[in-house]
Amino acid sequence: MDEKRLRDLHDHLAATAERPVERTASRWLGEAEAIADDIAHGEMDASAQRERLGKVEHLLENVEETGDEDADGHVAAAEAILGELLTEG
Repeated sequence: MDEKRLRDLHDHLAATAERPVERTASRWLGEAEAIADDIAHGEMDASAQRERLGKVEHLLENVEETGDEDADGHVAAAEAILGELLTEG
């Protein structure tokens, strides 16, 4: 998988931690960020990466709103990158 896009996914999710995000969204985003960090910086094969990306996708599906416009932009960017990563083959 594209290592730069994996890092970008993590970076966008990490950026939400620095924003005043609604509490429930913050929990989902924090879990997604932790998994994205493992994918971007850990040693795993493509199959494991794809499985973990699926978990990130599930977590982001639970984020209805963040309460912060900048965080919303980072979530949207992360979702776009995630979609690209999951459809590449």
